[in-house]
Amino acid sequence: MDMDFIGNWTRTHDINKVSQDLDSQQVVLFGWVQDVRDLGGIRFIIMQDRTGTIQITILKKRVDPEVLQKSDLLQKRFSIAVMGTVKKTNMTPRGIEIIPTQIKLLNIAIEQLPIDITGKTPANIETRLDARALDLTAESTIAVFKIQHTALQAIRSFLFEKGYLEVHTPRIIASATEGGAELFGVKYFDQTAYLAQSPQLYKEQLTMSLEKIFEVGPFFRAEESHTRRHLSEFTSVDIEQAFANADDVMALLEQVIHHVCVTVKETCSNELHVLKYKFEVPELPFKRLTYTEVLESLKEHGVDIPWGEDIPTEAFRELGKLYPFFYFVTDWPSKAKTFYIKPRRENPEVCEGFDLMWRYIELVSGGTRIEHKEQLVCRMREKGLNPESFKYHLQAFDWGMPPHAGWAIGLERLTMVLSGRKNIRETTLYPRDRIRLTP
Repeated sequence: MDMDFIGNWTRTHDINKVSQDLDSQQVVLFGWVQDVRDLGGIRFIIMQDRTGTIQITILKKRVDPEVLQKSDLLQKRFSIAVMGTVKKTNMTPRGIEIIPTQIKLLNIAIEQLPIDITGKTPANIETRLDARALDLTAESTIAVFKIQHTALQAIRSFLFEKGYLEVHTPRIIASATEGGAELFGVKYFDQTAYLAQSPQLYKEQLTMSLEKIFEVGPFFRAEESHTRRHLSEFTSVDIEQAFANADDVMALLEQVIHHVCVTVKETCSNELHVLKYKFEVPELPFKRLTYTEVLESLKEHGVDIPWGEDIPTEAFRELGKLYPFFYFVTDWPSKAKTFYIKPRRENPEVCEGFDLMWRYIELVSGGTRIEHKEQLVCRMREKGLNPESFKYHLQAFDWGMPPHAGWAIGLERLTMVLSGRKNIRETTLYPRDRIRLTP
């Protein structure tokens, strides 16, 4: 059993491990005061740690005077240790309570907290984010990040089982990873460098040696968008595979998503209960719609988009009503995708790029990559990019670049799907966007 120590006190249990099986046994718990309720001759302390909550019951006429005196001082968010006896009861949701024999006060908190951690008085998202360290102590917020942890653990274990190697690529780069202007410049000694938008070019190069790789890490996009789905710093889960095409990595992706959904549903039932959220594990295979089929479906429902144009958010919202689950959009116009996505040989106007959608939210983007240098240079020029800026990437194509494909999952967006949160800032510990740089 893992044990924590404070002075001569040893923590015996996390709160969620205290059950009716421990009736009449002594336990030592560490945590915080979530709430205090005083009902005349009885006082209830709701104690919280990272695993959950438990009721500390103080019968004022029966308890040790020192314990009563200590309990008189307690307020929300005081850090405490409690030694006491487990008692079965029909009066609490978990069927147990703790009768304290000692209380140790570890640290105090201010009386007027900026937000209500019990959730009884909701606060708007900006107020919550201004007090984020406190906001993260709410049971519902903890539940979100336990789900995120479980999802990421499931992704990693699945990819390890499939023979993928985890890698770590640079965040400071000399030129744009994907082209475009969505870059944060940084002073790098006497040069200008940039924060990486993605590990794309590096992971392509790594298929020449490691063949099957993945990376989990932060990336940066200087987008002007300020929506419930966009961040300036986000966590991406990327894979790249040699000797593979879009169909191969799409099959892998739907297996990964299915495995994550099964794992979260089985492992995080308590967290989903706290969030009052249910989701269905998707059936395999996921539905596949071509870009052209999407435009036809939208036109039938009064949304007309010229072929070749990007699909705006409002159109995707309509599409999400038609397909309220996971689905792929494939065969995008080549001009709508970035330079390294491979055009189809039989029809170069269409490429082997895909997006995985959940309702109207784009979760994953991927596709077959161009493996021939001359074609890649041509695509760069079509996109208005200078091949000289990519010379170190292009030289790798002289050394036996294999056919390859890959994708990237936005972890925060995936967490939105798994937790039912509507704002991506709720699935990010300390979000960074166009207007928020603190805390």
